Amino acid sequence: MKGKDNLEIAIVIGTKAELIKCVPVMLELQKKKINYWFISTGQHPLKDSAKKFGVKQPDFILSPEPKISTKFWSKINKSSLLWFFSMIFKIRKKSRKLPVKYIIYHGDTMSTAAASIGSSKLLNPRKKWKNVHLEAGLRSGSLMEPFPEEISRKISSKFSDILLAVSDLTEENLSKENKGGRKKIIKVGNTIIDSALITYNLIKKKFKKIRGDYVLINIHRHEHLKSKKKMADIVEVIGAIKTKGIWPLHDNTRFYLEKYGLMNVIEKNKNIKITPLKNYEEFIFLLANCKYIIADGGSIQEESLVFKKPCLILRNRTERQEGLASGINFMTLNVAKAKKIIEKLEKGIKIKKFKNPYGEIGVSKKIVELLQ
Repeated sequence: MKGKDNLEIAIVIGTKAELIKCVPVMLELQKKKINYWFISTGQHPLKDSAKKFGVKQPDFILSPEPKISTKFWSKINKSSLLWFFSMIFKIRKKSRKLPVKYIIYHGDTMSTAAASIGSSKLLNPRKKWKNVHLEAGLRSGSLMEPFPEEISRKISSKFSDILLAVSDLTEENLSKENKGGRKKIIKVGNTIIDSALITYNLIKKKFKKIRGDYVLINIHRHEHLKSKKKMADIVEVIGAIKTKGIWPLHDNTRFYLEKYGLMNVIEKNKNIKITPLKNYEEFIFLLANCKYIIADGGSIQEESLVFKKPCLILRNRTERQEGLASGINFMTLNVAKAKKIIEKLEKGIKIKKFKNPYGEIGVSKKIVELLQ
């Protein structure tokens, strides 16, 4: 069935994080009765999350979904690389069969990079569609931090026709790379604004607030998990928290903490409550009501800005550099410096008014209107 204005779209998604950020776009397409195909690469299991967010089930699943939270954990090895190259050609084959005007993919995962190459002009010289990178232009300046996301972002930008930048700085990054001006770069903002606010407004009356102050902890970066020294430093930093800490633990984080003998250290700390990994609704509720955040991830930096929650980013570099100018995002992997920041956050900091560099609610509507 043809959608409104015959605007046919395929959206390639690999991970739950990608799905969360694409949900507002998918809901907007459904609202406008615009047809789209949902292609899952199978990197993460997505069926339950799709049902929960009210978007359609995947039309195609290109590889068997894992039973646990992710297919690869923190391993970039022969198995994951073989999967990546097979996915390029599966996406290419699917792209050629669908009568699409746009093929959209989001972010910086192995699925994103595979989608950009598989739907590119390099492998489809006669293609009639445009391939679109959503959340384009984020750069940390180091291929190894974060790894392999920085590499995926560069690949995705290189092979895309349309680059939807999330901020002034990302637009500037893309303009510098766009030699010859062959690509179309448009600043739209970040869909995480819509995802986070839509989710919180839906569930704020559903969950009960936790009594008293608490710190939300979220650690899962590949380059940290692979280093016993870095994980030991992170555990030491977390030990400096005086307020109650809540740590929803990823499968892969638990695996490496146990491997390095650090899980015992955390379990002995009566101040830290380890919980199973939360779904997005529960996680956003915890984030929106916490005192401050300690994390090493990417999207959580943006979510901290949405809800104006101070965030200690345990990294040496970040691709979300504009957040550091907000006055509530702090970045270091140095133990002594991190402890000083925690001391400051424990006392409470005055949050000055700032403009979110990633936009305001309504980004997804803007993107669909742009495609139309």
